Amino acid sequence: MAVKQDTPSPDGRSVRWEAHRIERRSALIKAARRAVHTLGAQASMEEIAAASGTSKSVYYRYFGDKSGLQQAMGEVVIKQMQDKILAAGRSADSPRSGLRAMVSAYLQMAQTSPNVYAFVTGSAGEAPGTSEPGVAVALSDFFANISAMMDHAVQAYLEGHGTRSLTQAAAAFWPSAALGMVRAAGERWLAAPAQDRPSEAEMTDQLTAWLFDGIGWDSPGRQARETSSSTTAPGSSGISSAAPNADQ
Repeated sequence: MAVKQDTPSPDGRSVRWEAHRIERRSALIKAARRAVHTLGAQASMEEIAAASGTSKSVYYRYFGDKSGLQQAMGEVVIKQMQDKILAAGRSADSPRSGLRAMVSAYLQMAQTSPNVYAFVTGSAGEAPGTSEPGVAVALSDFFANISAMMDHAVQAYLEGHGTRSLTQAAAAFWPSAALGMVRAAGERWLAAPAQDRPSEAEMTDQLTAWLFDGIGWDSPGRQARETSSSTTAPGSSGISSAAPNADQ
């Protein structure tokens, strides 16, 4: 007869301590986020702790060092940005309006606190690629998930417009190019003096037009080019010539 092995029940004190630790860690991240928002992305651990009403040793106990805090805050902030951007894209009724909604959500989230955005993405004047490894992984997942959604929408759009297979294959690179452009332009926009930059809505419209219509979207000859492209034989057009009618 087999002897029944009783699974040891978890120690109540350790369970309560772990729950307390998770709650305390979350509270410290929120406090640090408020501190960075006020003090700036270059705030030291001592400054963050003082603004949070605690000691530097507490932050070191929970996060190890400043890079650990950056990673923990980055995971929270980047996840919130991703959720909002993907939700914006899902609610749209066309590829163009979806892209516009996603660009707008990205700029709004970044504009809410440029200091926090710079702190968690490593864009506060550091050289490219110097983000902490954990933050880099979170950003990589963030852009991969958004890129996958954009790729699905672009391929569906191209298939519906009778584009060539070569154009469809090349368009697989478009989401990565689009994301790079939006991020680079968005970060430069955030860094510009408020009086010298477009509003969030204006920047969103500008980026959406550039991505769909090209740099000459508002040039005098645009109407003539659109008229000419409308007479092009089926199957010979690419995304740039079809894009102005993306909402149809």
